[in-house]
Amino acid sequence: MIAADLKSLIRDVADFPRPGVVFKDTTPLLADPAALRAAIDLLAAQLRAQAGAVDLVIGAEARGFILGPALAASLRAGFVPARRPGKLPARVEGVEYSLEYGIDALQMHTDALEGGGRVVVHDDLLATGGTAAAIARLAEDLGAEVVAFSFLIELGFLGGRQRLGAPVHAVLNYES
Repeated sequence: MIAADLKSLIRDVADFPRPGVVFKDTTPLLADPAALRAAIDLLAAQLRAQAGAVDLVIGAEARGFILGPALAASLRAGFVPARRPGKLPARVEGVEYSLEYGIDALQMHTDALEGGGRVVVHDDLLATGGTAAAIARLAEDLGAEVVAFSFLIELGFLGGRQRLGAPVHAVLNYES
């Protein structure tokens, strides 16, 4: 299965989560076993080819949790969740950042990146890059080296990759 096949399984939902936004719904792709496996394989192959060995994949809440652990397993790496405030039980470090429609915050356990390591920041979609840049900043503050960013979908017309300081890998790209 190639990227064009996967793209055909992405559903556009108009005016969600607010008027004027076209939401890229990955649910049909995730429901198709062959497409799900292909998406993970394509993400992992891109990362292996350009980022080399990684120690951890950091997934952004909430949709980065869907493919993030499978991607980590495929890369023989661990998985670290970046969660919204109040969701993690141990000591945390956090970061606030701007979204297309407001301010948000994410936290990670302070011991999640103990000893540093090479990490990939993963989310389902790259729009303006605010979430991924914030996670990278937090990971680096906790001692990790961000070696790549990984996304199922990139909305290239929003220019998010320009905000990120490591190679960006996306299986599907939308330019409009």
